[in-house]
Amino acid sequence: MEIIEALATASFLAREEKLPYVRMSIRKVDTLKVFLIMLWETKSIDNKKYITLSEKIDEIGKMLGGWNGQLQKQNSPNI
Repeated sequence: MEIIEALATASFLAREEKLPYVRMSIRKVDTLKVFLIMLWETKSIDNKKYITLSEKIDEIGKMLGGWNGQLQKQNSPNI
């Protein structure tokens, strides 16, 4: 829920204000990955579910990384 909240907030802010919320979302997704690994290693979820969830979470991470990179470029001073 915190990831969705941060992304919803970022989507309505001005470009120069989005970056902290996107970075927060990236941290939350990374935390989610750790929890998913813990579930898998403790055999709390089976391999098929782990793989399915991991692929989706990785895709979200890639999208957030792209958004983060784009915002950094747009917000960097032109030298």
